[in-house]
Amino acid sequence: MRIRVEWRASCSLTGTVLKWLAVPLTAPLLLAILDGDDPLPFLVAIAVTIAVGLALEQITDERELGQRESFLVVALIWFSIGFVGAIPFVVAGVGSIAHPINALFESVSGLTTTGATVMEDFSAHSRAIMLWRQLIQWLGGLGILIVAIGLLSHLMVGGAQLMETETQTRNVTKLRPHISETARLIWGLYVGLTVLAICVFYGLHVAGVAENMDLFNAVSHALTSVATAGFSPEPDSVGAFSPVVQWSVMPFMILGSTNFVLLYYITQGDFERPLQSEELRFYLGTIVVFGTIVVAILLLDSNPGLDGDLEATVRHGLFNVVSLITTTGYASTDFDTWTVGAKHMLFLCMFLGGMAGSTTCSIKSLRWVIVLKAFRRNLFTVVHPEAVRPLRLGDSVVDEETVNDVFSYVLLALVIFFLLTIFLVVDATRAGTGNFNEFAALGAAASIFLNIGPAFELAGPMDNYAGFPTSSRAVMIVMMWIGRIEIIPVLVLLTPAYWRS
Repeated sequence: MRIRVEWRASCSLTGTVLKWLAVPLTAPLLLAILDGDDPLPFLVAIAVTIAVGLALEQITDERELGQRESFLVVALIWFSIGFVGAIPFVVAGVGSIAHPINALFESVSGLTTTGATVMEDFSAHSRAIMLWRQLIQWLGGLGILIVAIGLLSHLMVGGAQLMETETQTRNVTKLRPHISETARLIWGLYVGLTVLAICVFYGLHVAGVAENMDLFNAVSHALTSVATAGFSPEPDSVGAFSPVVQWSVMPFMILGSTNFVLLYYITQGDFERPLQSEELRFYLGTIVVFGTIVVAILLLDSNPGLDGDLEATVRHGLFNVVSLITTTGYASTDFDTWTVGAKHMLFLCMFLGGMAGSTTCSIKSLRWVIVLKAFRRNLFTVVHPEAVRPLRLGDSVVDEETVNDVFSYVLLALVIFFLLTIFLVVDATRAGTGNFNEFAALGAAASIFLNIGPAFELAGPMDNYAGFPTSSRAVMIVMMWIGRIEIIPVLVLLTPAYWRS
């Protein structure tokens, strides 16, 4: 059998990416040296990533990537970086994340910007380990931006070609004709937004309104709020900080989940394009609607920790809605103690997601806009069967193949979510896991596969995933990876036609 995929080119490009992973690893290495901690975990990771990267890079000098090779390289890069990212946790040998499965879980959760953690003993870890945990999430957020805008849209993954509609990547291509230039533009926006977040968070500390938001915490939370990731060095997440910090984090979660192409136009003083974006209006609308409903439920019901305080109720309700819709996964309080109605609304928020072309995960607003428009069109054609009514997104007509791609992706995502839920229930029952029911399984499955982070009960915002059976955590690692790279690249690799025809 002849393999029709030029796998050597994909492996060679993966090697190049791995080789350069040594650069961000120097940041926690230097911090370890500065703090007098053991630098070995990072020296080992740097040695491994350079050695493996150089070895893979030498496989071939010909690295022209076609569509098939692009599918393979997306899957390989994400998983290989996840393995390298786990090395410091294992070598450090401290706490629950020293176990190989847990280390890989933590690394992949970080890289996919899921924010689900198995860390139980935050204070036992050095600042260098905690910084790497934050940094790998920031790299994952940047990576998905580049991959989504530069590659997935051209592979037509689940309707991702919609990112080339007006106000999306087609306009950037006019300004920046090469993917490398587009990557630099996105890189600049991403870094600039991160630096701004650091200045705001640390500025609150200097102003005396955020006592524990020191420089380390400011950097750590800037890295993960812009990346819509969710790891925090604090076991209580953003709930460890003052209300003014919680209010200041929300805009950065929203911006990180906004299409970076639209952000680029805003920086250029062009506010007309964002205002024309139907997806942006839908995305911000979901935050307003769900935030209002959750706050109303919290005001009507008696919820622990709120005590009828209007400001606290609005802040916690809105914060956690923003966190889940943007798939950041921060928590300002233990929302698992809220009433059933509030928790079910938060559960629905997990399936929304931010905009395409952002750091966000989940199904994404753009796909829901297409689904709703197609549903409304179908209702119209039932009444007027002779009518021809093209589906429009802004001024552009969305072709029927793209509409079908979107429906297929959404259906596939929901099917995988339900299958993962069933597996988690069965596996928890087999292992005798306590404090676990069907709603907890639904929340954990959605949170893992849609890359959200916290869920309910055993996986609640003030708890962690260490209580799940090892087999469940192993499957979750794969599910986070599949969900983050939009399902299709992985499933395509499993088809014989991909390799043979």
